[in-house]
Amino acid sequence: MKALIVAAALLAAAPAAPVLAREATADTGPISAQRISDITRELASDAYFGRAPGGPGEQKTVDYLVEQFRALGLEPAGDDGTYVQEVQLYRFQTAPGGAYRLTAPGLDRTLATQTDLRVETQRPTPRIRIENAPLVFVGYGVTAPERGWDDFKGVDLKGKIAVILINDPDFEAKAGEPVAGKFGGKAATYYARWTYKYEEAVRQGALGALIVHETAGAAYPWSTVIAGGGESYDVVRKDPAADRLLLQGWMQRDLAVELFKASGLDFEAQKARARTAAFTPVELKGAAFSADYGNAVEKLTSRNVLGAVRGSRHPDETVMYSSHWDAYGVGAPDAEGRTIRPGALDSATGVAGVIEVARAFKAGPRPERTVLFGLWTGEERGLLGSEFYAQTMSYPVGKMVASIAFDTLQPLGPTRDVVLIGSGQNQLEDLLKAAAAKRGRTITPDPRPERALNYRADHFSFGRRGVPTLLLMALAGGPDLVEGGRAAGDRWVEDFTARCYHQTCDRWEPTHDYSGAAADVNLAYEIGLRLANSRAWPDWNEGSELKPIRAETAAARRP
Repeated sequence: MKALIVAAALLAAAPAAPVLAREATADTGPISAQRISDITRELASDAYFGRAPGGPGEQKTVDYLVEQFRALGLEPAGDDGTYVQEVQLYRFQTAPGGAYRLTAPGLDRTLATQTDLRVETQRPTPRIRIENAPLVFVGYGVTAPERGWDDFKGVDLKGKIAVILINDPDFEAKAGEPVAGKFGGKAATYYARWTYKYEEAVRQGALGALIVHETAGAAYPWSTVIAGGGESYDVVRKDPAADRLLLQGWMQRDLAVELFKASGLDFEAQKARARTAAFTPVELKGAAFSADYGNAVEKLTSRNVLGAVRGSRHPDETVMYSSHWDAYGVGAPDAEGRTIRPGALDSATGVAGVIEVARAFKAGPRPERTVLFGLWTGEERGLLGSEFYAQTMSYPVGKMVASIAFDTLQPLGPTRDVVLIGSGQNQLEDLLKAAAAKRGRTITPDPRPERALNYRADHFSFGRRGVPTLLLMALAGGPDLVEGGRAAGDRWVEDFTARCYHQTCDRWEPTHDYSGAAADVNLAYEIGLRLANSRAWPDWNEGSELKPIRAETAAARRP
């Protein structure tokens, strides 16, 4: 309640949002639904070839975005006084024809990629050879001091492959188990994400890591795991061996069950043991993993587009708005022969939202804090553009007030609510509730928190560094539409996700109504406007795994 009172007071005390007379409506404020539609239509046209990083449409995309920022009069915030930041990337491709073998007492299996396992290496190493590496089961692979949890207990993983369960230790917990609710229950924390598990395995000194795939815990089937073949991307790193495993990937659940049985263990019993804080790692006795495969490495340069409205009183304190400009480029023909995957909703709409917020800030008085606008490359390849910027930005991360992101805005018209991804995480939610209430709207908590969408968009490159985040995305669950209600919203989400997500049919349509998207963007604008003209420092809620990270930079925020 105290947080809500503070949020309401902040909104009431701050200067009113400037209104663009010919564009403003009661629902959308200065954010124009028509301009969101126009920008989306442009970026999703065939001339941009699906906006793949390094693809034939990148130059045209970057040129268009730069011109939008220049026309608004934003200050360049890229390299050398430009709007562009070059992003150095690696593209990795696990070569076909590799040899993979799993042995244990009574077990000698030659493994097939895409069928038994999926592996990759994100080091610029042309050949990977692992011979008879021991395997160690490390439960969920979680180290969470704030929850009193450590799955590793000091185990020596040098030269070994960590076998890891997907999701959180309490994902399958039954009522009455001590772990139940310790990690949010069905709601995923960052510890649930495969990216975290690989990072933690590196910190623990492992040679490699294989995550056991289970559809419920992963929130997607095996077909999704193998959809990219052996292709992966990463930013160029100073010391890749210090940041990335020699081998990382997934193994089928049935293979894990067979492996555990050959080592004298019951898989389900070990899973149950891993749901206890007393769990200790188990070496799979007599088991070994071998691999020999090529790793094609390509270095490429892509680009972020960055602009700013510099703060008048506290220019080193920042509020970030962002989205990603990249989509999935050109692929196999669909049933109608179309090959371009235009990425209209995901996320030309998000780009349009950022441009509209920038337009609104430029139309009003100069804010006291700096407002940054980032349009990222490589989100679909692993949040790479935003991660590169977070690693290299000149502004102090401890003085970033908030990271607000748009990704896949809905085209269904006005809604009674805002569906909040990652609800319950930080105090920005209180600001959103207060802003929505002023317009007669409500907040609907993330209906599918187990899908971990809050950790799968560009705002999280800053969230993982402790910055409070807010993500507006239409893919968690259907909004409560003014025309059609929640049922119509849910039907659209299910249909779009099943048919058009990352596919050729994610295109602009003349029937799209972006007034609801504009209203959502306007709420985000109002929150940022208030924060940019205040001394407030939103924080993570108690129990969040990110609150201790934010605390590490507390000294930077002291008066």
